[in-house]
This record gives sequence, C-alpha cells and structure tokens, in this order.
Amino acid sequence: MSHAAFDRISPAFPQRAPWGTSARLRAWQAEAVQLYRDRQPRDFLAVATPGAGKTTFALRIAAELLNAKTVGRVIVVVPTEHLKTQWADAAAKVGIQLDPSGTGSRRGRSREFDGVAVTYAGVSVRAWHYEAVTLATPTLVIFDEIHHAGDARSWGDSIKDAFGQATRRLALTGTPFRSDETPIPFVGYDEQPDGSLISHADFVYGYAEALRDHVVRPVVFMNYGGPMRWRTTSGDEIAANLGEVMTKDLTAQAWRTALDPKGEWIGSVLRAADRRLSEVRRHLPDAGGLVIAANQRTARAYSSVLEQISGAKPALVLSDDASSSAKIEQFANDQSRWMVAVRMVSEGVDVPRLAVGVYATSTSTPLFFAQAVGRFVRARRRGELATIFLPTVPIILAHAASIERQRDHVLGRPKHPEAVDIWAETEALMAKENAQQRAADDLLNEYEAVSSEAIFDHVLFDSQAYGMTAAPTTDDEADYLGLPGLLESDQVAHLLEERQRRQVARHERTMRKEKVPAEQALHRQLADKRKELNSLVAQYARLKGTPHSHVHANLRRECGGPPLGQATSAQVDARLRTIKRWLGR
Repeated sequence: MSHAAFDRISPAFPQRAPWGTSARLRAWQAEAVQLYRDRQPRDFLAVATPGAGKTTFALRIAAELLNAKTVGRVIVVVPTEHLKTQWADAAAKVGIQLDPSGTGSRRGRSREFDGVAVTYAGVSVRAWHYEAVTLATPTLVIFDEIHHAGDARSWGDSIKDAFGQATRRLALTGTPFRSDETPIPFVGYDEQPDGSLISHADFVYGYAEALRDHVVRPVVFMNYGGPMRWRTTSGDEIAANLGEVMTKDLTAQAWRTALDPKGEWIGSVLRAADRRLSEVRRHLPDAGGLVIAANQRTARAYSSVLEQISGAKPALVLSDDASSSAKIEQFANDQSRWMVAVRMVSEGVDVPRLAVGVYATSTSTPLFFAQAVGRFVRARRRGELATIFLPTVPIILAHAASIERQRDHVLGRPKHPEAVDIWAETEALMAKENAQQRAADDLLNEYEAVSSEAIFDHVLFDSQAYGMTAAPTTDDEADYLGLPGLLESDQVAHLLEERQRRQVARHERTMRKEKVPAEQALHRQLADKRKELNSLVAQYARLKGTPHSHVHANLRRECGGPPLGQATSAQVDARLRTIKRWLGR
C-alpha cells in the first residue's frame, strides 16, 4: 500500500480532517508512530482521548507492518458489531481490506482480505480458531478499547489464549481505567510503593492536551436539580431535592424519579436541550443531539416526548434491533435533530456532528460517563462547543469536574482509613436512624414516582461552576442556553462569567424594585440566613465532592465563630460572603 493511499484518510477518521490536515498525521500521531518504529515492540498500549484519531494511528502502524512483511494478516478486535464495519471502512480507505462479516476463513473469499474485524465476544466462542490463525501467519492484532477484555473473565482468558502467540499486539483505549480490579490482558502494570499495581501506557494523549491542540471540543455541562416526590410500598411519601447531599439510597430514588418519563423534570430538561440544539444549529446547521437512556422502555418514552417538543421523530436505537447499526450510520450522515439510544453509542461509535447530549441514565461509573462524554468531543472545525445536560447528582458532577484528569487502571489499591468518602457522614446518620426506625427497607423496594420539577442549577466548565438556580424558560436559563455554538475555550469561560454577572445584576434589580418587607423577628432572619448558607454549602460540596460538614468546618476555620446553630447574624453573614467568594459569585 502506498503512502498516497494513506494520505486520503483524515487524522480522525471517519470525519473529514479539520482545517486541511488530511495529508499529514497530527503531531501526537506522528510522535506515537515514530516511538513505535524506534521500539518495534511486540506489545504497545496507546491511550488517546476519544476523537483524537486512534484509528488513523493504528492503521498507519498496520500499513507499515504489512508493507515491511513483518506481518501478513491483521485482526481487529472491537467491543460491538457496529464497530466491525466502521473499522473495515476506515481500513479500506488506506488499502487494507478487512472482513467484518465473518472469521475470514471461508475458502476463496478470504484470500481477498488482509484480515478480519471481530468482537471480543466473537473471539471468546472461537478462541481456538484465532489461535490457529495467528500461529499459521504472522499477525498484528489491534485491540480497540482494550479495557473491554476485562468485562468478563471468559473474554480475558479467551483473548490471551487466542492471541498469546501473535507476532504484534497493538492495544488502544480512550478510557484505560476500569471500576473493578479485573486485569486487562496484554497491558503492563507497574508496582507502586503501597503494593498496588497501576497500568502502564506506552503513549498517552489526554483530553487536556487534545483540547489545547484544538483536536477536541470543549464541553459545557448544564446541570439541573429540583424537588422530587415519590411514594414507597408502605404508602409513605418522601420528598427530596435532587442535588442535595443525601444517602446513596435516597439519591438513587430521587434520581430515578427525575428520569421518570411521565414526570415534569425530564420533559423540562429535554425542552431545554432542544432549545440549546436550535441555538447551536444557527452556527452548525447539521448539529445533532443524543439522549442516552437507561433502558429500552424509557428510550421509547423519551423519543415520544422529543417528537412532541421538536416536531420531528428522533432516531431510536435499541440494542435488540437488527437495524441499529444502519440507523446510527444514517443519523451520522443526515441532518436530523435527535437520536435516542440505550447503550449502542456509549463508546467507539463515531457521529461527529453530535453537539448536544442529555445524560438520562442512572449509570454512575466513571468509565461509562467518560465513554458517553467521548461521543460529543470530536471536533470537525475549530471552535465547536459541546453541551451535555446532567442531573445534579454529586457523583456525576464529580465525574464531570474531573473529565480532563488522566486516570489509569489500578489493581490492589489499599483501603486507606483517611480517604474521604462524600457519603460517609450522611450514611452514618442514616444508620443511626435505622437502628431506631427500621425504615430503610422501604427505600430499597419498589416505589411510585409522584412528582418532579426541574430547576436549572448551574453550568460546569473547566471544573468551575457558573450561574445560580433558575426556573425553566426564564431569562436566567435562556442566557446560558443561548451560548454561541462556535467558541474557543477562553471565550467560553469569558461568556459564562459575563452571563453570571448579568444574572446577578438582574436579581439585584428585581430586589430593589420589590417593596421593603416588614422587619422580621430575629429568629426568622437567622433561619433564612442559615437556610441560604446550607444551600450554598451543599452546592459547593457537590462541586468539590466533599462532605458538607467539611465545608462548614472550613468556613468556621476561616471566619471564626461557633457552630452554625450558635452563630450570630454577623457571623452567618461573614460565612455567606466567604462561600459566595469560593463559588466565584
């Protein structure tokens, strides 16, 4: 295969190369390729953020090894069926022909292909066959999203058996960490002083570096909380505010209530997301949106709600639908507004025009969240901005705030007693209550959602929170939904600060116009101030992922004074000013 053929593929296939870079590799790709040439390793792990162009890098390595006769066959192992076709199409652009429909062992036809694309599940049921293939012919095995090899013990054992004798193995991932301690085959681990093992990558190109190089889009997270009510099997009604620091059980039930398709919360968030998509399409006419649902039932319901809101039927992608891959491909190439999916597009599937997302699932692992966000960061032109709507749930906000942090897979990490657990205080209080009132069982059983209301909470960008709470459809919310669809990273922060100043000024004008209220009794004034302080402390605790008791302690340390229940008006005012400063208000 000639290099001229390779130059026809963009650095971030399958989308066209941004700003005329199709005739050359990106800087990180060229550096990684040169490192591979210098080392000529049997195993190589490349970690690159979604959208950076891992496919192009891997195909360059494959092309050079085929041309040099180092290998005579290429096997690409992927997580999903859809990705087999995607890899085959990408490889064909550079003259490497992969068979995505079978094992490549059929007589006659197999000679036309340079290799095959197969799923991890497919390898697990025919490990013996792929072992024979790699023994018969020098083979390069490309593992796309290698962490999936740890999804099941059988998968990991199968690929070790199948490809243990492969000539070369190239592992790729955008999210190298896992939430468990299942070892990932063919990945090296370095021992740490505390006895744990941490995964070792041969080359790393993270989101922060890609954002700096304008390879990926900046991401703005629009966060929505609000009051939730649900009824337990015993008939008790429970009310909670989504976003407040609560026990895991209460948070899960409030979150589930918010995602109920019949509730007002999800409808309000979908309407806000659709308004945001309309704003983005003023600058990017083909921009699309994606709703990631928890299951097929809710996906169908969200699709119906979106159809009523937008006036257009969304593409509905379900895992048991044989036409799912075709629907994703069609959506990627047309200009329709919305797609609703369960898990089909959580990883690897490239739809570069996705610019607005709604995280309407209760899956809370950092791995899944990072994979979901990765669907929106692929940049086609400089300045594109991605917007993702999130429920104001502490663990999800913590994931969003740390999206730029590089993480590795850790095995055997010791459990340190001093480690901070954001649930520790509330779990301890609930345990104490449960010892006296055996009510916890009700929270774990079936329940009935009663009502939900969406409240705009704040915007999260670059780990900083902007804005104050606002009701849907108000000018306050519209200010943030109306951000231009084309912005550089520094412009995003500047505009968010400007919107926040505008919101604060609007509130101050409203307060000045209102009549001066009758003088309140001291106990009422203190109660209102304490309530405001607790609300701000809860928001700061969500953002930083720390218990609210720690925030209160830090306020006392800086401002002085007794515990909040004994503080004077002046002391509470001082803490209010401090927490507002911490929040950038």
